[in-house]
Amino acid sequence: MVALTPAYGLANLFELEHMQRLESDSALPPDFGEWADTALPYAAPKSPQGQRQNAAWYRSHFDVPRDGAMPVTWAVCLPYFYQGGQIWVNGRLAGNVPESTPEMRVRWERPQLITVPPELLRAQGNVLAIRAAAAPDNAAQYFPRVFVGPLADLQPRADRRTFWVRTMPQVTVVVCLLVAGFGLFIYGRRRSEVLYGLFGLATALWGIRTLTFVIERMPLDSWQLWRIAYLASTGGFIVVLAIFTLRFAGIRKPILEKTLIGYWVSGPLWLSMAGASAEPFINHVWSTGLVPIGLSILGVSGWSMLRQRTFAAAVMPLTLVIAVLSGVHDYLMAWNMELLARWFPHWANQRIFLLHYGANAVLLGMGGLLAARFIEALSSLQSANQNLADLNDTLELRVAERELHLTANFERMADMQREHAAVQERQLIMREIHDGLGSRLFTSLLRVERGDMTDQQIAEALRDCIADMRLAFDALAPDDDFQATLGNFLFRWQTQMREAHIQPTWTIDVPDGGLHLARQPALHLLRIAQEALTNVLKHARASNVRIELRDRGGMLELEVADDGKGADLSMDTAGRGMANMHARAKQMGAELDVLSGASGTRVMLRMPIK
Repeated sequence: MVALTPAYGLANLFELEHMQRLESDSALPPDFGEWADTALPYAAPKSPQGQRQNAAWYRSHFDVPRDGAMPVTWAVCLPYFYQGGQIWVNGRLAGNVPESTPEMRVRWERPQLITVPPELLRAQGNVLAIRAAAAPDNAAQYFPRVFVGPLADLQPRADRRTFWVRTMPQVTVVVCLLVAGFGLFIYGRRRSEVLYGLFGLATALWGIRTLTFVIERMPLDSWQLWRIAYLASTGGFIVVLAIFTLRFAGIRKPILEKTLIGYWVSGPLWLSMAGASAEPFINHVWSTGLVPIGLSILGVSGWSMLRQRTFAAAVMPLTLVIAVLSGVHDYLMAWNMELLARWFPHWANQRIFLLHYGANAVLLGMGGLLAARFIEALSSLQSANQNLADLNDTLELRVAERELHLTANFERMADMQREHAAVQERQLIMREIHDGLGSRLFTSLLRVERGDMTDQQIAEALRDCIADMRLAFDALAPDDDFQATLGNFLFRWQTQMREAHIQPTWTIDVPDGGLHLARQPALHLLRIAQEALTNVLKHARASNVRIELRDRGGMLELEVADDGKGADLSMDTAGRGMANMHARAKQMGAELDVLSGASGTRVMLRMPIK
């Protein structure tokens, strides 16, 4: 029988410091073999390369004191039970913790509290047997000191450990990812704030790394990928922290930063190429290389603190000391647990890793420094705003003096603008009278003098003059309905041409949606067409006239061609109408070509459609 030691003065709660151990894959508690007395906690040595590790059985005896007539509910508590297994009491299964399978890999960080049914217990000589599943290849099998006692005493112990090894990592992951998003958002909006970007990246990497304490089940197909991510996030956090420390201390060494990033990438790349079997060796060797990087970070922070001699400069060294000590603790916990158990046996039995708490302290320090920097920037901005306000008061006096001078200048400029606008308006009215009513009235007057118009035709001509005025009104109307204006224009001129014994031919080739011209360009276009048609009536003696309006890839073309006698365009007698046509084309940024010969006259206008 293995002796039971009361735990923390509780008479009914026992901590098993020794148990008998037997390596066996038996599915039931074995009654054979040589059981060896083993001190707990125990770390089974790794099996040789290529050799499968066996499961192990641990057993002990215990008695159950009775409180009066009513038995107390008892339980068995394992602070950790990474690979899972079974708990047997007096040859009967009391609890089962799922083990790894060919498809699923498990690692139970949480404590396992197994309630023992009262019917399984007897007053004397109870046998506790625990089957610990075999560890994965190239991994050690860890077994803790086991606690046996009343459920009411073990439950708070299990809850405390669950909080520290399960709840706190979950909180860390969520907070890290949220804070990382905030830091990276600031960096994304202001690329000059590199420290915020490094802080956000370090926080995100540490949140990913902490998932190792949150994820307890993982498909075996994803295990290798997860170990690569774990290695990358661990090394990445330390490397990014190193770059942050250098930048914060005012040290900018691009070659050193690239070297650190290269070492960061080398570990995950090495593992991805070597395969899962090499993971313990790579993790051990590569992680050891991170130790001098961490010590260098501590040295740079200490140097910066001595140089600056400020409280802010002391924050990083203090938090880094905590992180380094936590890292050394975790290194011993992972690779030399016996040494740690020799110094701190009760603590080693808990097997609680501390680096993620030390890293949390570092992240809090980094965040505090950035927050202080942000507040300092706000204070500087406030001071600058106050200086600007003082400067603004001074400038207001000067502005007031300038206002009187500018007001007088503005009044003079307004008078000049009104005078200029009046001149432009007079020129516009003169051009519109010549091109519109003037042309129409002149044509009608010629016919009246020849006696070609009856009273009815005269009335019709006057109505056309009114319609001609409406052309300007329609083209300058606020609704920009160029289609309706164009239709009215074509209708009026078709009647006039036929009355003058000229056969018009109209071709309109524009998109189905129609044209959308601004009011002023539309008026200029129709006035140019009107002037060209008026010249046909007045001078060409033509029998046919062809009018085409077409859209040619963003350019609007207007062509008016007749078969008349032509005109000598080089003479000054070409008239004011031709000059007005060119002036209108220039205002639209268009090209106007007029060709005349024995076979007739051709007017071609090309204007951009805006």
